[in-house]
Amino acid sequence: MKKNDFSAAVKALRKGDMVIYPTDTLYALGADIYNETAVRKVFDIKQRPYSIPLPVAVHCLEAIESLALMNKTAQRISEMFLPGNLTIVLKKKPKVPDIVTSGNDTVAVRVPDDPIALELLALYGPLTVTSANLHQTKTQAMIKDILKQLKTHIDVCLDDGRRESTASTIVDLSTGKAKIVREGSITEKELRDVISHG
Repeated sequence: MKKNDFSAAVKALRKGDMVIYPTDTLYALGADIYNETAVRKVFDIKQRPYSIPLPVAVHCLEAIESLALMNKTAQRISEMFLPGNLTIVLKKKPKVPDIVTSGNDTVAVRVPDDPIALELLALYGPLTVTSANLHQTKTQAMIKDILKQLKTHIDVCLDDGRRESTASTIVDLSTGKAKIVREGSITEKELRDVISHG
């Protein structure tokens, strides 16, 4: 990935455009979470109902704490599994726009274990990290196929070849207790082991 690819991505995001970027699981559709128009574009292009919240990607654990209220269980799990294939749901801070969370008081956050994603997030800040596909359709592994499926022009795509992997595990830690929302490559047993040995 060249430096100018990242500067083009940052420029596009500042303008309110979307970018496609790789994560440790699939390609993601990224928009500035603080730009309502950009976030609406993500919902509309994916044909995703506004009632389904968008997950957010950040580059480090400290960045999670700027968006959400951490608790001991979340801290322990985050330190063990992030960056990695895990999305954690926490009580959101007021700065997180309601459009991102569909009006809920929680936000789903992850730190992808991917050098390109982490560099982009460190340069720009929090982005949406929803899969780059139409709602309820299979995510394509290659950028060219993603663009064909989305039927739209996206100025900046950080293309890193084929991307396909098990979706991230989602765990709701907003109450301080762990509730598995979706099991992915990190199993419920692995999570429970970390919690019980804390």
